[in-house]
Amino acid sequence: MSLRGFHFIFISIATILAALVAVWVFFLDGKSEGSAVFVIGIVSALTAVVLPIYGVSFYRKSKQFLNK
Repeated sequence: MSLRGFHFIFISIATILAALVAVWVFFLDGKSEGSAVFVIGIVSALTAVVLPIYGVSFYRKSKQFLNK
């Protein structure tokens, strides 16, 4: 497997994990009343949004780099 393929799989798995953590914090974990758990949820949700953007950017740059 190429480094590009591994990177794509790693970013995909990290995005899914971040989204699942955000869902767990905001919807499934109603017992926690601490602000730290809420901050973890916000960071996970932002990560789940930013990682696919980074993945697309990396894919385009690596495609451009390999074509030269």
